[in-house]
Amino acid sequence: MFCFLYIFINIINTNSGDIMNKKKYKEIVDLNTPKENSVKNALIAFLVGGILGSLSELLLRCYSIWFDLPRKESGVLVILTLIAIASILTALGLFDVLVTKVKAALIIPITGFAHSMTSAALEYKNEGLVLGIGANIFKLAGTVILFGVVSVYIFGLVRLLIMGG
Repeated sequence: MFCFLYIFINIINTNSGDIMNKKKYKEIVDLNTPKENSVKNALIAFLVGGILGSLSELLLRCYSIWFDLPRKESGVLVILTLIAIASILTALGLFDVLVTKVKAALIIPITGFAHSMTSAALEYKNEGLVLGIGANIFKLAGTVILFGVVSVYIFGLVRLLIMGG
C-alpha cells in the first residue's frame, strides 16, 4: 500500500512541476552548450575542401602522366586512392579526429562513404566475416546506396521525359 501511495505522490509532484522543470532544463542546456562559430567553420571547410580538391586534381594529372591513361580512367584511380586513404585513416582512428578539426571538409561523398563502411566493418569484425562484417557493413552506407540509386532513376526518367531519348 505504501508503494502505491509513494508512486501516486511522485506522479502528482512530477506533473505539477513538469513545465517549470523543462523550462529550467532548457535554460541550463542553452547556457552550457558551446556556441560554434559558423563563419570560421565554413571558412575552414572551404579551405580544406579546396586543398582536398586540388590534391585530387594533382593526383588525376599524375596518374594520367605516370600510367599514360586518359582523364576518365585516371579519375577512377583518384577515387580508389581517396577511398583507400579514408579507410586507412578510419582504421587508425584518425578520420573522426580530422573531421572534428576540419568539420565538413572531409565529408565529401566518397570519403564519407568509405568511412561509414570501414567503421561498420571494424565495429562488427568480432562477430565474424559473414554474420559480422558481411551482414553489417552496409548498415550506414545502405541508405546512401538505396536513395542514390532511386534518385538517379527518378532524375533519369524526368530527363528522358523533358529532353527525350
